[in-house]
Amino acid sequence: MKKNIELLTSIPGIGKQNALQFILHTNNFKNFESANHLACYSGVVPFPNQSGISIKKDRVSKLANQKLKKLLHMAAMSCIRAHGELKEYFIRKVKEGKNKMLVINAIRNKLVHRMFAIVRKINGS
Repeated sequence: MKKNIELLTSIPGIGKQNALQFILHTNNFKNFESANHLACYSGVVPFPNQSGISIKKDRVSKLANQKLKKLLHMAAMSCIRAHGELKEYFIRKVKEGKNKMLVINAIRNKLVHRMFAIVRKINGS
């Protein structure tokens, strides 16, 4: 577990609390088969919002783990403030006319995928 905390904190925006909470909530990333599954559990994957002929904007699930979602939000905000590729991504997407919260949600999704990838790759799972 200590090794995974060190791995996760190497990702920009992920601190010790984020790493520890993700390890605890995911049973050291063993409870989830894929990064998409974890992202859905964390509430950062948008779903279509439609019924019959009524089609609205995509929405994220309200049934997600709110604690993980809040931690991801804080991590995404720190990524936006720090210098790096995620800050450049945020600036580029906002200049393209995307909604800021939509871009922040995309950054949260990217963080989940990075966390999952680094833990699975190093541990060989």
